[in-house]
Amino acid sequence: MADPQPSDDSTLWGAGGRKPGVSMYIEDCLDNETGIHDVKNIFTTAPPGGGGPVIDPAVVAQQAVDKMRLRPPAIGITPKPGGKGVVGMPVYMWTETGPETYGPNVASASIGPVSVTATARVSKIVWNMGDGHTVTCTTAGTPYKPEYGKSPSPDCGHRYDKPSSSTGSGTYHVTATSTWSIDWQVTGGAQAGQLTEVRTSSVDINVAEVQVLN
Repeated sequence: MADPQPSDDSTLWGAGGRKPGVSMYIEDCLDNETGIHDVKNIFTTAPPGGGGPVIDPAVVAQQAVDKMRLRPPAIGITPKPGGKGVVGMPVYMWTETGPETYGPNVASASIGPVSVTATARVSKIVWNMGDGHTVTCTTAGTPYKPEYGKSPSPDCGHRYDKPSSSTGSGTYHVTATSTWSIDWQVTGGAQAGQLTEVRTSSVDINVAEVQVLN
């Protein structure tokens, strides 16, 4: 029997929470060759013959993920919101890099003797540029510096071929969607898996045509 028992409203009990008179039991198997304990199943009824409803340890992993603050991209972009870019000039896109915006972000959760550790990292950011194009970046991007001049971003960039005045709003609505890949592992056991979370943020930018003087 798990000690302590999960709280009455824990998701481990399934829909509706804990039922009266029901306890949580854990099947803990010892590998005689390695000496490692491996949590095989979690039951909400006593399993004398190995029966009873089984809850995937991934549910415990999700509890670890719920402890994390996985935030959407902290968008950096040129031109800056409130500023003005120029058609044909390189656009740089990036996000701040930290545990909450890019990873790694680590958290653990335990139910009785079952402990799971989860590690989350952003595997990609998909940028919807607002002009019908999307850019998929597998890095955090490179923050723009004035000395880069007209050089394109080395890893996460775009160019607009039309001004934002061609849109109904007069600006390009840029959306950045990060995919968090989360690896989890049962402590002291062989069970492991992966979860995915998605976060989105957006900004509006202004891109103008070059004005030619005669």
